[in-house]
Amino acid sequence: MSEEKKFIPLKKQSKQEQKKFHASKRGTWGEINPVTRKPPNPKAYNRKKSMSDSLNDEKPVNDSQ
Repeated sequence: MSEEKKFIPLKKQSKQEQKKFHASKRGTWGEINPVTRKPPNPKAYNRKKSMSDSLNDEKPVNDSQ
């Protein structure tokens, strides 16, 4: 009898063998970043923007009068 590997269903393989199998099937993203990007909601409250606006709204005191 030849040294052929028998087909063993993935569920019947050990966790270590399953991990090896899945790692071999997994690829890389390459140059693509998998993080989902979306534009900010213009209607939503933006704490950073409102803080900078309040600092800019303060008018300097005119002492020239």
